[in-house]
Amino acid sequence: MLRFRVKELMAEKEFQENRRITLVEVAESCGINRMTLSKIAGQKGYSTVTDNIDKLCAYFGCEVGELLVYVPTEEEHKD
Repeated sequence: MLRFRVKELMAEKEFQENRRITLVEVAESCGINRMTLSKIAGQKGYSTVTDNIDKLCAYFGCEVGELLVYVPTEEEHKD
């Protein structure tokens, strides 16, 4: 399963810029619907289009591997 690190990247950006950043701000800056971003940030296994991944990487100034991490599921551990 892929896990988005949006909340971690937001925390890093908050620390670097010494200010609070909300999901609403990120959504508006990226042009992503707020509910979609909320699902990306908090729903396990949420799937989104590559355009949203591109927008988030641009916003955070990161590579895809910093935004997404692979987490094996229990089913995948059985193989």
